[in-house]
Amino acid sequence: MLKGKHIILGVTGSIAAYKSAVLCRLLVGAGADVKVIMTPLAKQFITPLTMATLSKHPILVEFFNPENGEWNSHVSLGEWADLYLIAPATANTMAKMATGVADNLLLTTYLSARCPVAIAPAMDLDMYAHVATQRNMAQLREDGVHIIEPASGELASGLVGKGRMAEPQDIVKAVEALFGEKKKSLEGKRYLVTAGATIEAIDPVRYISNHSSGKMGYAIAEALAERGAEVTLVSGRTALDVPVGVERVDVLSAEEMHKACVERFAQMDGAVMCAAVADYTPSVVADEKLKKSDDDMSIALKRTKDIAAALGAQKGHRVLVGFAMETQNERENAQSKLERKNFDFIVLNSLRKEGAGFRGDTNIVTLIDKAGAEELPLMSKREVAERIVDKIEKI
Repeated sequence: MLKGKHIILGVTGSIAAYKSAVLCRLLVGAGADVKVIMTPLAKQFITPLTMATLSKHPILVEFFNPENGEWNSHVSLGEWADLYLIAPATANTMAKMATGVADNLLLTTYLSARCPVAIAPAMDLDMYAHVATQRNMAQLREDGVHIIEPASGELASGLVGKGRMAEPQDIVKAVEALFGEKKKSLEGKRYLVTAGATIEAIDPVRYISNHSSGKMGYAIAEALAERGAEVTLVSGRTALDVPVGVERVDVLSAEEMHKACVERFAQMDGAVMCAAVADYTPSVVADEKLKKSDDDMSIALKRTKDIAAALGAQKGHRVLVGFAMETQNERENAQSKLERKNFDFIVLNSLRKEGAGFRGDTNIVTLIDKAGAEELPLMSKREVAERIVDKIEKI
């Protein structure tokens, strides 16, 4: 799995740095070509000579060699690597990564890396549990960094709890799994994803819409594309960039989204209906701006076309995934929607749970199919997307 892979191993100033020597030996033994970057503080925990001997490459610490002025190019390193693995990753380094600080070679290389990035945190339990550290880890997950969870056990402080770096052999397994995920498991498949809010015009100035940012749908489109799928993203208005390798079709209204989805669904292997589509639209759209008066105003609304039901009616062998945003009778309403619209499974959001819902970077969802329900804990929307795509793959 690792034969011929180019891996940068970043080592930061933690007592767990002694494990980096074992980790480097295991990676090289598995066939990887490993270059090591150390922070200045890391040299106080393990010597560059040890890491150079194990990696068979000079160790990089400073931006340039003070003896001859030779530049250690973080750009070239970022282009060379198939994976950037930082193990151990201290709370300090994670905070800098999350905020874009670039005050050493390890961090500038992170900002230049074009490859996947994985980190193995290591710190005392209070530091790991601190709200600032958890916030930084959530940001890194949202940025696409893979976090190899620390283990629980005796720490350098003498306390016992979560925070000790994962064992080297477990990190190698995580790295192998990461490369395995990139084997384009959905290559040759085509998926349609809807995202964002629709806009229903009242007049040339005003409209009816909702709070959807599109983040969840865009994360799903990106996750599908990274596994090799050909993805068409039918998107309402958002401020998000198009994920790499994804074709975006811009729409505004529910009618436009319905047309775009129905026209394309027959060529797809599946669809994920994540958009927040308006259920109603004004019966008449005024040609001119409606003027304010002293009287109340009523706007007649008509039902929009049900996109999910339309696709469910022509589903055939395709995978169809729905979303439900509920505030009451959540499971019952989601289960009913699952059956009525012929979904393979439905993703239930609850607006009553902190950390879930519109605009945020995290979500709390329940995956419901005909066999039962799987409740997921608070995760970044990117992590939720991966779990949804995992379930699509199994189907």
